[in-house]
This record gives sequence, structure tokens and C-alpha cells, in this order.
Amino acid sequence: MNDRIFVGGGGEGYGERQELLLKYANRHGLIAGATGTGKTVTLQILAEGFSAAGVPVVLSDVKGDLSGLAQAGSEDFKLHEAFLSRAAKIGFDDYAYSAFPVTFWDLFGEQGHPVRTTIAEMGPLLLSRLLELSEAQEGVLNIAFRMSDEEGLPLLDLNDLRALLVFVGENAPALSLRYGHVSASSIGTIQRQLLVLENQGGAQFFGEPALDLSDIMRTDVDGRGRINILAADKLMASPRLYATFLLWLLSELFEDLPEVGDPDKPRLVFFFDEAHLLFDDAPKALIDKVEQVARLIRSKGVGVYFITQNPDDVPADILGQLGNRVQHALRAFTARDRKALHLAAETYRENPRFDIEQAIREVGTGEAVTSMLIDKGAPGIAERTLIRPPSSRLGPITPETRAGVIASSPIAGKYETRLDRDSAFEMLKARADKAAAEAEDAVAAEARQEQEDREFASARRYGGKNSREAETYAAPRPTRSGRARADESFSEAVTSVVIKELKGTTGRRIVRGIFGSIFKGR
Repeated sequence: MNDRIFVGGGGEGYGERQELLLKYANRHGLIAGATGTGKTVTLQILAEGFSAAGVPVVLSDVKGDLSGLAQAGSEDFKLHEAFLSRAAKIGFDDYAYSAFPVTFWDLFGEQGHPVRTTIAEMGPLLLSRLLELSEAQEGVLNIAFRMSDEEGLPLLDLNDLRALLVFVGENAPALSLRYGHVSASSIGTIQRQLLVLENQGGAQFFGEPALDLSDIMRTDVDGRGRINILAADKLMASPRLYATFLLWLLSELFEDLPEVGDPDKPRLVFFFDEAHLLFDDAPKALIDKVEQVARLIRSKGVGVYFITQNPDDVPADILGQLGNRVQHALRAFTARDRKALHLAAETYRENPRFDIEQAIREVGTGEAVTSMLIDKGAPGIAERTLIRPPSSRLGPITPETRAGVIASSPIAGKYETRLDRDSAFEMLKARADKAAAEAEDAVAAEARQEQEDREFASARRYGGKNSREAETYAAPRPTRSGRARADESFSEAVTSVVIKELKGTTGRRIVRGIFGSIFKGR
């Protein structure tokens, strides 16, 4: 049936056929389980199901295994017979191998199309999280963003932000009077953290052309949803960058997409692998924002599925919003593990035929305890389920195959060449160059005036009765140095900010969204 995705089925000792209803797929979901229990395969078969139903998918490939979605499985694969046996056992009568339309992305531009955003779109809240800033340092960053908005200084890449921070530091006394204390130590810390981010490869993430969200919401010519795979094996070396990128993408979808209510199927499904990285050491303010997005984004037709080892990696308020669940085996070797197992079992609707907590302990690889939303969005009874085998290749594709998929992509060439238009760095440099030129002109003018004064004094000494007449036409000495005038011009930019503020620029400021990113025009 086209209104559901077949997840798995039963057999002797197992429950009924399990299906994910597309009309409830935007009610979010959870895939949990210990390492090696089959979470990646479950993610793969769900991505296949959504694609076949015409729903685009975004997922990250942490281990490199999910690239196999771009290639059909084959009969010479070592698990071919096991797959056929599993399909027959669970009643998967139309099981067949198939490839799916895939778009590869990579923040580093090595294993897929480059994906970028601008500093302005990232916003101060997520950027502070990425840089691990304190509250005081985040406040200074917010002042920098305010200056960017009011002075028309676009923040596109790290160079822009560095230049603006230098400008803020040089004008700290004037800005402190208007916005609060701006300390040199806070600016220094932010600059050092930007250097760390750059050393981790983060500089490649910021710039233009920025990602166009329509490119991750494409369908193929045959109506299947394209599966967007972010290469994350290298990115996982910078886990905070990984988590912040996915959260930024989720927030951009939230800000950009219109309300659609409860559609027959999602407009997009977003898989958040290694979800614990999002919440580890995250401030409460950020977790509250994630909860708000998770609660509201479903009305925009987006389903969010968290993949993690243990359900308690996800805060309780967010966990309660995840309606569709696939729980693979959990190990319970310690008291903490046993507590987590007990809590996980309590989140399922009871099944009188078996003990859920014991089942979560016992299910093997490729098996799970599942609960899908049923009529009227109510949680289904927990069932022991054999997960269906994938139709696409299990495991990574070759680099040559990947290169061919990238070259034939409908967006090939769109993001490969970085753009570098005038922005805050270039504009502030132009200002500095102009101020320096004006200072040099002032110094030169002063030198000329001093030379004229010396010549006048010499003429007066030897000019006799005409010396008084000469004095009448002598140019006056400057009342202050050219350097002082240059210093004054250097602060004119800050003065203009205050003047514009007093004239009512508040009503003209750029409005930033829930995570601090700029609202785009509809």
C-alpha cells in the first residue's frame, strides 16, 4: 500500500506486521539500541520506504555504510540467502533489490557536494554553542551581530566575523555605553575559538553559495524522493560542529517552510544520527529551543527521527514527542544500564503477551521492539519485530561509484565554486584604508604647514619693514594635529550607530528567527 512503509513482521514468537503510516510519519520517531544491534539497517530501510513514497530524506552517514543506498543489492552478496529467508518469514512478498536516488553532501567538499551557510544565517545562539562560549562571551557576540545588522556589514565567513570583532574591540568604550560591557578578554577568547574551529575545517562550512533548501527537497523523475546523505565519518572528529550543523539545518527548515497542517505524507524526513551529541553539555536554553522546534515543525510537514544508543540520551520532554519507535537491544551490565532499560520499557504501550523490558534485553541483531502510531495517532502496542532486509546495497559503495553519482547529480557544479563577494571584511578594510589615507594626508598637510611657517619666520627675520605685511597673509597654525583629526574620524562609524539608534533604527533591524538565523522573505 502507498500510504505506509513496511518496517518488519513476525513469525513464530513474534508479533504482527509492523507498518509506519505516512500520515503520522511527521509525528517524529526514535531508533535506539546498543552498537551492532541493527540501528543503521533500520535507518536504511526507513529511508528506502520514504523515498519510494516520494518523500525526500536527509541523513548523515557516520560510518560510511549508508552510501549503499545509491546501489542495488546483489545476489552475490554473502547475506543474500539470509535476506530471502527473512523476507519470506515476515511476508515481504514483493521484496526485490533496488537502488535509490541519492545526493551526496560533504562539509569538506571531498565525498559530496560542498554544503555551506553564512555566519549571519547560523546566528549568535548556535555559533556560541559551536564555539563553547560563556554567557558573557555570547553577549559580546550578540553585540557584533547587532553591529553587522545596523551598519550593513554582511557576515558571510570567518574572515568577516574576525574583522567585525576587531572593529568592536577598537571601539569598545563607545559600544559599552550603548550595549553593555565589551571586554578585550571576551573578544580574545572568541578569536581563539574561531581559530580552533578553522583548524577543525569549519572555515569551509561558512561562505557562499549557501545551501538552497529546495535542493534537499527534490524528487526524482520517477517521483521518488531523493535521499540526501551527508558524509559524516570525518566530520565526527569535530562532534560539536556535526551537531551544530544538523541543528542549524533543522532550524532553517523550521524558519523557511510554510505551515501545512497534517499532510497525507511528510514533505521531508530528517534523521539525526548520534543524537546524544546534540544534547551533551547543551545549555537549557538550547534544549528548550530544540524542544520547541520538535513540537512545531511537524505542522510544516517535517518528521524528525533521532538515532542514539539509549533513549535517555534524549531529554524527556523531547522523547515524549517521538511517536514512532524502533528499540533494538540494550545491554544492562551496570545499575545505570538497568535503570535506563527500565525507563525505556516504560515508554511503550504494554503488550500482555510478553515482558517488554525482558524483550529489549533479548532481541538479536536485526530484531527490535517496535511501536508505531496507529489510528488517530495513538501509540500502537509494542511488538517484537523482525526488521525487513534492505533493497539497496548493505555497506559502502566504491569511491568510483560515488564519484559517478556526484557527477550525475541534478545539482552538479552548483556549489563546487566558492563565491567571495564584498562583505564585512572587505568593507571594514576599505574603511580602514580610507582612514589611513586621510591620516596620511592630514600628516602631510601638517608637514607642509610647518614648512610654510618656518619659511614665513625666516622671511620675517630678514624682511625688514615688510614683515608685518607678510604676517597678515600667513596661514594660521593648526590648532591640533592631523593625527588627532584622524583619530576622531575613526570613531565616526560608532557615533553614526548611536545617532541612527536614536532616530529609530530599532524598527528596521533584521529580525532573527528562533535560533538566531535571519528570517528569509517568503
